[in-house]
Amino acid sequence: MDRFSPTGRGTATTGGALSRRSLLRGAALGVGAAAFAPLVTACGGKGTPTGAAAKTVTFGSNAAVPQPKGAYETLFAAAGKATGLTVKPNWVDHNTFQQNISTYLQGNPDDVFNWFAGERMQFFAGQGLVSNVDDVWSSIGGNYTDAMKAQSKGADGHYYLVPFDYYPWAVFYSKSLWKSKGYQAPTTWDQYVALAKKMKGDGLIPIAFTDKDGWPAMGTFDYLNMRMNGFDFHIDLMRKGDKWNTPQVKAVFDQWRELIPYYSPGFLGLTWQDGAQQLLNGKAGMMVIGLDQIGTIFTGDKADDLAFFPFPEVNPTYGQQAVEAPIDGFMVSKSPKNQPGATKLLKYLGTAKAQQLWLGTNPADIATANGVDAAKYTAPQNAAVKLIASARNLSQFMDRDTRPDFADPVMLPAIQKFLNDPGDIGSILSNVDKQAKSIWSSGS
Repeated sequence: MDRFSPTGRGTATTGGALSRRSLLRGAALGVGAAAFAPLVTACGGKGTPTGAAAKTVTFGSNAAVPQPKGAYETLFAAAGKATGLTVKPNWVDHNTFQQNISTYLQGNPDDVFNWFAGERMQFFAGQGLVSNVDDVWSSIGGNYTDAMKAQSKGADGHYYLVPFDYYPWAVFYSKSLWKSKGYQAPTTWDQYVALAKKMKGDGLIPIAFTDKDGWPAMGTFDYLNMRMNGFDFHIDLMRKGDKWNTPQVKAVFDQWRELIPYYSPGFLGLTWQDGAQQLLNGKAGMMVIGLDQIGTIFTGDKADDLAFFPFPEVNPTYGQQAVEAPIDGFMVSKSPKNQPGATKLLKYLGTAKAQQLWLGTNPADIATANGVDAAKYTAPQNAAVKLIASARNLSQFMDRDTRPDFADPVMLPAIQKFLNDPGDIGSILSNVDKQAKSIWSSGS
């Protein structure tokens, strides 16, 4: 998960403090729950609206931060002119939105809402909490590749998501800093560790790693698992939950332990924005993060100073074939108040024109629709397109590839426990395995 994190795709991301993932997890039970209240009381009720209601579409947004909120406001204004609709957004921070999504969808949700591809989409489609959008796809299908179409379907073959933007996770750095130090991008694990040692010797924080909000570390786990055990093993682990207490997964944590001495001091008390500032200010050399997050920090004349390389190879069998590339998009609630309006809005949002407009004020992602003018992309955006195009497999991020009742409640604290005391991982994985088997066996 996401989203992935425009400033959060910050505190708001599943969060960002106002980043893509963040009111802190604890806040979701207190202040966060209160902040989510407007969503829970949003208007629903399927029917054929008349009068002003027929021209209003309510929109549950997880973007209550300066950006991408500003980009969405620009987008909604343009959508109004193009469709004759009034989009009424219900702004909620990303973390609170994600942690309360089940309650939201079972209450009175908005007509349309932000959500993610992968298991997160499949989960709610399977529970019957969302509407299929086949009628939208009959109009926008020609705008998307077959791969993007596949990411938008439920297990029943119906479409449930209109993809809007996506972005890669990689190892980001400042080009100007690297040029001044003469650093070269590593491709293998040994080269990566050697570079971290060199950076530490140069007085830098080698890897700007921060995990106060829990989710950023998931990206490192995903890459290590895919690099060591392969994409198929990783996806099976995420979707079936039956191999957590195995030598393969234990090896991932053993490998990870080698990086911890090169992480930001006090990383469990730092947000991803803190780490991004370390990178921006030349205090850190590298950061494993998504373009969706870091792209909101390297802006203006700093935008093209941002560069990245793929997470290094660990096992030559799998090389660097897999890329973490979360897809964000829109879904329709089970009983929208304005079904025709929701369909009309999504037909507009599924176009290159709409996505280009949004990216013009939020250059931290890349468009999902065909036909966007890549000449208007920043250097990091163009590099992101090439990285994703070169991938043999795409993952969606742990909190999107696995069940929502497993990712945050089980894996987030388990990884933080390991990072806080990186000793024997055996007891942690034994506990994760027991919880996973219980969750999957419940069948819910």
